[in-house]
Amino acid sequence: MDLVERVVRHEWDQFQRTENEGGRASCQGNWPVFHQMRASQFLTWPQDLLAGYADDLDEADRVGRNLVTEKYARMMASTAPEKFHERIEPYIPRLDKERIARQERIIAVQVGWARDFRARYPKLGAAMRVLTTAEDTPEDTSFETYLRGELGTYSDATLARYERMVADLRAQGRNLTEETILNTVRIGGFADLDEAEAAQ
Repeated sequence: MDLVERVVRHEWDQFQRTENEGGRASCQGNWPVFHQMRASQFLTWPQDLLAGYADDLDEADRVGRNLVTEKYARMMASTAPEKFHERIEPYIPRLDKERIARQERIIAVQVGWARDFRARYPKLGAAMRVLTTAEDTPEDTSFETYLRGELGTYSDATLARYERMVADLRAQGRNLTEETILNTVRIGGFADLDEAEAAQ
């Protein structure tokens, strides 16, 4: 099994062990969509980043953490702040100021890429999450908040590799949102973004 498949499968296993307040979420039973979304993201990653994140998932299992549960828990800092501060924050690893600042610099770049993508592909963009944390509701989690939750679960080594990938893409004038969604539409059977946009 290649590394992308291994990582997606490992996340799925952790996702199956994630408990929601109202019981299981419907998406927890939808392997095809989960696989399409997560593989689309990981296919954009360089091998060293993917391998580092695979190690993070293994280490989490070893010490009794669940990175997928923790990602969703961290998102609640925005979507359900009181509950987060009372019931979640004391039980997950704390991030120091420097780590938070590094994450926010990455997030700013990626929100810019997502905004640019949506301007060029409005129909595909309309199918995405809302964009910014300011738009979060208890029912709707934005791209920005989701990314913040995800980056917060990475080890320092994985975050450093992720940071380097973002810097490299930026230097090359590439757009990570565009490359991720191109993978999504290809897995979905479209030739390219233009064809997928026209079909919406």
